[in-house]
Amino acid sequence: MNTKIYVGNLAFQTTEGDLKTHFSQAGDVVSVKIPKDHQSGHSRGFAFVEMSTRREAQKAVSMLNKRPFMEKELLVKEARERRGFRGRAF
Repeated sequence: MNTKIYVGNLAFQTTEGDLKTHFSQAGDVVSVKIPKDHQSGHSRGFAFVEMSTRREAQKAVSMLNKRPFMEKELLVKEARERRGFRGRAF
């Protein structure tokens, strides 16, 4: 089962391809999503990386959390499901 990881403190020039390559060290990357600001179109400074297994996601967290990437120290942790308006999951 796929597991999502939250990646914070990204350099604004980071691309989804950069993250896919970096996280591939820990296993199979299913997808990468860098949310963009609606008005400016620029990165919001965080991303979600989806790994193919929970074990690979845990490996990525332990390998890459607080490690330098593109001159910034990444914050890497397992993503939590966010509850939004009226309790709906996003």
